[in-house]
Amino acid sequence: MNAPEPLDIIEAAAPAPRRSRQARVVWGSRVVTVGGDAPVRVQSMTNTDTVDAIGTAIQVKELAVAGSELVRITVNTPEAAEAVPYLRDQLDRMGVDVPLVGDFHYNGHRLLTDYPAMAQALSKYRINPGNVGKGDKRDRQFAMMVEAAAKYDKVVRIGVNWGSLDQELLVELMDQNARRAQPVDAKQVMYQALIQSALTSAEVARELGLNPDNIIISCKVSGVQDLVSVYRALARRCDYALHLGLTEAGMGTKGTVASATALAILLQEGIGDTIRVSLTPQPGEARTQEVVVAMEILQSLGLRAFNPSVTACPGCGRTTSTTFQELAKQIDDFLRAQMPVWKAKYPGVENLKVAVMGCIVNGPGESKHADIGISLPGTGEAPAAPVFIDGEKALTLRGEGIATEFHKLVESYIERRFGSVTAAH
Repeated sequence: MNAPEPLDIIEAAAPAPRRSRQARVVWGSRVVTVGGDAPVRVQSMTNTDTVDAIGTAIQVKELAVAGSELVRITVNTPEAAEAVPYLRDQLDRMGVDVPLVGDFHYNGHRLLTDYPAMAQALSKYRINPGNVGKGDKRDRQFAMMVEAAAKYDKVVRIGVNWGSLDQELLVELMDQNARRAQPVDAKQVMYQALIQSALTSAEVARELGLNPDNIIISCKVSGVQDLVSVYRALARRCDYALHLGLTEAGMGTKGTVASATALAILLQEGIGDTIRVSLTPQPGEARTQEVVVAMEILQSLGLRAFNPSVTACPGCGRTTSTTFQELAKQIDDFLRAQMPVWKAKYPGVENLKVAVMGCIVNGPGESKHADIGISLPGTGEAPAAPVFIDGEKALTLRGEGIATEFHKLVESYIERRFGSVTAAH
């Protein structure tokens, strides 16, 4: 019998690290590092009227508790600017130290100049080069915003968006393209305009005295392939930290899938230092859903761990019972609900893997791969549910209380495995 040939070694896919500058977004003693060797950060934005400081503070807290590490708010009027310090104070009183990002368009130069308390209460400014003014005013008004950031040592995201691109720059590049012997496609000109607007603005900001480590760049578009093309080119041309997001992604399945597709491609290539999933909330849906999706993208890629993962089979003709579906949802909901407390109480619990399987085909094997798993009986199988802990069969559950008993086993496992970490310290 011939000896088996040696196996090819299959390397685990991992994003190649992109060496970007590291920005420090600070509020009080809270420091959120962006770029460099820091983890990819999750960001979100409120949809409340900032003038309503209490309502906005409540939503900021909800987003922060859900996992958003930076929260952006709209600052569009003098009234909103006046409300920001009060909003920041309300958050501090609630023990919510998440850094706030001010979103400025059109009049940001005036607001940052006239409301210094607001400028100081924010940890980061978002400036859109396409909306800072036209003609001679543009350079002067952009300079006023950058000077405020430099004065208060704030991080700036230069956020270009193809829905509000600098039209003067775009026309200039289109004219240049028309004079070429072989003009390129109009979409290519659009890509160049996005990138040039961002990088030129960053150069100007540095000339005005802004610390280059305090600059983050984004070039947002709403097409998946467009976003991938633009960010690949942008990553080659600069070492600034990059914020990723598919702008106006949409709602529900469409927005989730489009965002996950675009961001996953880039993150797998090592491109991206912060992300936002810009979902349009469906009627009655919580704003926090965009945070959940962003975290799931990072966790699915193995870039970060936020919540214990629950593996569950999709079901088939062998699993006419809905028991495994209900149990999987109960466990998943329970683990997510407990994470705000467990993060401090059980260090490392976010890496827990639970399996809730519906029949004997893959149930035992998948359960063995999890930290703790259960294989529920499928159609026609004996009414018994083996439970596997750390790869070994530990016991078999029977009867009407299987769900409740397994729930208790998961809690006991977490206490035994992760509670010991706390005790050791």
